[in-house]
Amino acid sequence: MDTEEQEPCKTERLPNCENAIVEQEKVINYLLNQKHPYGAGKARFFADRGFCIGQWKLLRDALNEHGCRHEVVTEYETGFGPRCSVEGELNTPDGHCPNIRSVWQMDKGASAPRLITAYPLETKL
Repeated sequence: MDTEEQEPCKTERLPNCENAIVEQEKVINYLLNQKHPYGAGKARFFADRGFCIGQWKLLRDALNEHGCRHEVVTEYETGFGPRCSVEGELNTPDGHCPNIRSVWQMDKGASAPRLITAYPLETKL
């Protein structure tokens, strides 16, 4: 195994982002679920920018694009595989481009990153 395979986040961009996995359940039951105990604030944020459960694929596609377009800013190892954080603007249905962080994990044995979470970054004035 070469170094790139052992440390898949050791790049400027998310590795194999064109095949990144954003699961339907993650989007509908977490990121867009305003009743979720941990995801409700995120759901309100995404809803305020025009994303909704009925068109959950819009958020999936926007997050995939976000992961490919922006550089990895942090990375760390977990027991499940390395995690990479990507920060930058997210294209939204309402036309605003808020800065968010998306967190991706390269599960052990997987060839593509999987979305763990996404949330807004604080706006600096």
